[in-house]
Amino acid sequence: MNSQRQPRRPLSRRHFLTRVAVVGAAASAPGLLAGPAHAVPTPPPWPGRRAEPPEVRRLRERHAKTLTGRTSTNGWELEKVADDHGSIYTRPVTGTRLDGVQVRVGEVEVVLVHLIRRFHYEVDELRQGEVVGWRPPGKVDGRLPESALASGTAVRIRPGHCPVGTSGNLRPLELAVVRDVLAELEGVVRWGGDDPSPDESLFFIDVPPGDGRLTEVADRIRGWRSRAGRGAGAPVDVASPDRRRAAKAMELRQRTVR
Repeated sequence: MNSQRQPRRPLSRRHFLTRVAVVGAAASAPGLLAGPAHAVPTPPPWPGRRAEPPEVRRLRERHAKTLTGRTSTNGWELEKVADDHGSIYTRPVTGTRLDGVQVRVGEVEVVLVHLIRRFHYEVDELRQGEVVGWRPPGKVDGRLPESALASGTAVRIRPGHCPVGTSGNLRPLELAVVRDVLAELEGVVRWGGDDPSPDESLFFIDVPPGDGRLTEVADRIRGWRSRAGRGAGAPVDVASPDRRRAAKAMELRQRTVR
């Protein structure tokens, strides 16, 4: 027996190319060269690409459609639309012939509707078109108090009778009622007639969102509704000494603020 190793025959070019092809095919076939322990795992879904929950999508779409990201001069957010899933809706003004007024629902609504009703009962009967509530942000000057109209926190009463920039449009008794209402509302509403550039048809909320004074006044008005002889439409003697003193004090306070 020949114990010497036989010399290895050199690979032919054909044999070499065949082996290369086999190795390449094995490398490209999943799982042939890599066992389960070495397989590359499938990455988890990217968080930003996960399906958005329906309630989150609806809220985002509502905000995009309604909110502006800007506030009126009194600190409340301007809204692009009314009566369309936002905070501003057409609210009834009971006891009047008005179809309603577009204002921010809740405490703002309670206070402004009370003011409108007192004006109607004690100053002059309000007719359709004589009270203006919400206005689109592009229709008001964002630098002025009238911007509160676009946040649903203001109303204009008889704007045709009180042109912007003019004063003295109210008769003495009418003015006395307005002063009495402002005092009754404890300063949470401001009258545009007291501004340096008068706007006598404008009445707007003069406290920021979340202010406890607005809540207290709104709760008091709600309480009046459940008791006869209280609230808008009830007899009020605006000439009584106590009410006149309160009205005068509020006038001085609000005139000196701006």
